[in-house]
Amino acid sequence: MYDEADLRRIREQRDEWEAETLDPVLDAYGERDDRYATVSNHEVDRLYTPLDVADLDYEADLGFPGEEPYTRGVYPTMYRGRQWTMRQFAGFGTADETNERFHYLIDEGQTGLSTAFDMPTLMGIDSDDAMADGEVGKEGVAVDTLADMERLFDGIRLDEVSTSFTINPSAPVVYAMYIALADQQGVPREEIRGTLQNDMFKEFIAQKEWVIPPEPSLKLVTDVIEFACRETPKFKPVSVSGYHIREAGSTAIQELAFTLADGFAYVEDCLERGLDVDEFAPQLSFFFNSHNSIFEEIAKFRAARRIYARVMDEWYGAEADASKQLKFHTQTAGQSLTAQQPVNNVVRVTIQALAGVLGGTQSLHTNSFDEALALPSEDAVRVALRTQQIIAEESGAADIVDPLGGSFAVEALTDEVEEKAMAYIEHVREELGDGSVRDGVLDGIQGGYFQREIQDAAYEYQERVEEDEEVVVGVNKYTVEEDTEPEILTVDEDVQERQRDRLASVKADRDDAAVEAALDDLRDAVDAGENVMPVIVDAVKAYATMGEIMAVFEAEYGSYQETASVA
Repeated sequence: MYDEADLRRIREQRDEWEAETLDPVLDAYGERDDRYATVSNHEVDRLYTPLDVADLDYEADLGFPGEEPYTRGVYPTMYRGRQWTMRQFAGFGTADETNERFHYLIDEGQTGLSTAFDMPTLMGIDSDDAMADGEVGKEGVAVDTLADMERLFDGIRLDEVSTSFTINPSAPVVYAMYIALADQQGVPREEIRGTLQNDMFKEFIAQKEWVIPPEPSLKLVTDVIEFACRETPKFKPVSVSGYHIREAGSTAIQELAFTLADGFAYVEDCLERGLDVDEFAPQLSFFFNSHNSIFEEIAKFRAARRIYARVMDEWYGAEADASKQLKFHTQTAGQSLTAQQPVNNVVRVTIQALAGVLGGTQSLHTNSFDEALALPSEDAVRVALRTQQIIAEESGAADIVDPLGGSFAVEALTDEVEEKAMAYIEHVREELGDGSVRDGVLDGIQGGYFQREIQDAAYEYQERVEEDEEVVVGVNKYTVEEDTEPEILTVDEDVQERQRDRLASVKADRDDAAVEAALDDLRDAVDAGENVMPVIVDAVKAYATMGEIMAVFEAEYGSYQETASVA
């Protein structure tokens, strides 16, 4: 972007500035401390100039919004055309209680629903299972059968909302329930919109929720992708999730690299299935964390788009623009929230949300300030939603497409993030996978590679906090002796009993013969290696339970035990 004469002159001027302007100030006053780095411990320079982006090729590396390599955004108008989708995580107790929260959020101006499930539902067991005792409805909504899905969306037309489901091992069952509900409402399947997380690789890497081993888990993910391409083209069948990798303690670069590697692994499995890349790739979506280091986060989002566009083109032969456009949801960093002085979390969330917007996210969830203490209260949820609305309506951040494009600092950081993330991806592909990202991810999971990398990063971060190298306001600096706690949401203890009674009622009223026939069909489909989604839809329509369906998979594929490993 600069000719050699310009760069030579800038270099001379920088040297002169350092000698005549900077050094005397440093000698007289110094600087605040000797560590300037991001939350990920990525060191940043004092000043960035054209010298730091001398090799940048505008057309090849940046381009224009809506055009390859999409560094500057996947749409030419970005938020001037349509604001990002504002989602707030909601789910607690029974379907009735969560339905009330859904209606509240819609009335407050939320433009997309985001559903949290309780632990039994996440793990594919029913509320009346002994293992569910004490967990029903506690960290999300309990969903055992299609009857719960019916109550969850009572009064909500599925063709009028976009719904995100944060669920993984049992994702195919929840997806089938949503499809069955659309059929009930008379909503054409091709009109339902939303996102299913359905990312099992990140579960084995970071979040640690699984039912069956990695390879059959991958098979189910691909079944959902294949089915969605044909039946629900507006619904995202997988949200490749770096969020939980970051929450487990990774750096921003590890989050980006491991997330993209997971995504490329799914692409390779779909290609092996015989799907055309331009048929399924436009329906893939991604999910990233946004942490406190605003410029690193913006650089991460921009680098993600550029890496994805180039890899989808060069490695997988994608031709359609939509196949090369990385579209993603962002959630602010739950790991950054503190129980001490919790109102401070409003400021953290605002910074993180702004980074997501400046980085070009397609949808955004802002955490509530009380989430380090409990499930979010209505007041805290309102503040979180208003944070997004203020950014959208008052800050001006949505008025300019890629407003930090061309910033010497942001462009230099984008290049650095891209280079380091690609080094990780190449390692997974070549060293672990012998030319296959999919095989590399599977090997990395089973050999503990990803887990060790994340654990090391998390340990180093905690060391910096404990040694006061990393400041956490209210925790190791600016503390107070007496803290105030906000009123928090509590889930009634009778939720479990009410949910179990409802499940018993559904079981009593359903046609048991139809349930057994549907479960037999599912076993046959698994044995034959067929796509299981059509028979899961039939099973949930017969009111087979979550636990009954998932038990078929565990019986057929077996369970999985992670093996502890050391470097």
